[in-house]
Amino acid sequence: MRVLWRVLLVLVLLGVAGGLTFYFNPLWFADQQTRLVLWREGVKSEYVDAGGYRLHYFEAQPPEGGGAPLVLIHGLGARGEDWSKMIPALAARGFHVYAPDLPGYGRSSRPKDADYSIVMEEKAVVSFVQAVHLPHAFVGGWSMGGWVAMKLALDHPALVDRLAIYDGAGTYFPADFGAELFVPADAPGVNRLLKVLSPHPAPMPDFVIQAVLRKMAETSWVVERSMRAMTSGRDLLDFRLPDLHQPTLVVWGADDELIPLSAGKRIHDLIPHSTLRVVEGCGHLAPLECWRPVADVTATFLHAEPAVTGGESMVAGTR
Repeated sequence: MRVLWRVLLVLVLLGVAGGLTFYFNPLWFADQQTRLVLWREGVKSEYVDAGGYRLHYFEAQPPEGGGAPLVLIHGLGARGEDWSKMIPALAARGFHVYAPDLPGYGRSSRPKDADYSIVMEEKAVVSFVQAVHLPHAFVGGWSMGGWVAMKLALDHPALVDRLAIYDGAGTYFPADFGAELFVPADAPGVNRLLKVLSPHPAPMPDFVIQAVLRKMAETSWVVERSMRAMTSGRDLLDFRLPDLHQPTLVVWGADDELIPLSAGKRIHDLIPHSTLRVVEGCGHLAPLECWRPVADVTATFLHAEPAVTGGESMVAGTR
């Protein structure tokens, strides 16, 4: 009986310790869950030295191996985990997927003397592609990553076979927000950011909000430098996009409040023969919250022979 009570006491203490750890580190628990799911899906977590940076990346292949290479570039303040739904979905649809953390983000290098501009991140992607020995690839970019992807396709056309842009930045539109939106200092700021990113934000307990604020404070200086570089206007692509000739898919959440659908339609109009797919009921996080239809339209577009050119349509969003 005494042994049983000791076992029960140990279990209770472990439960209390686990609960306290979760309370004070909920984002760590969420990360471990995401990474476990990716690992069970056959997604590898790797590092590579590229362009002077130590870059973390996820990699996944189809069950039978092989697959056309597809590089996914995340957005501002994001990381490879943001593609956690798309990576295994696209690998299952026949692609060899790579999703690097850009310098400054995720588990990649975060040098203090960098400006984290679009130019810098583009160079890092070029170095990454070379480091993993890809002579060329399909490229997808989300938000700021879409800007990087389009600039990459313009500056290094031989590296990019086809392009997929998800709620991408890179062209001028009248914005009513600044860097403070992405580096909130209090709970109302976090809730405002969530509302801008998603038309259906999930309620977030206060202890999770506090963990988000602590996490964001660690990288706020990177986001602020990125925003400073982007809002300078020197890398805007409005006048360059007509020279982009790779087959291009533009995917947009119909309810995107961060970068409105009008910006997506303008990118579609500027890129010759691009294809636009608007996902109903989704916002700026379409590749995460509406990943099934987004993965489907992406795979259909990238597999199509001959390449799809032109046209636009609505796609039913599923969450």
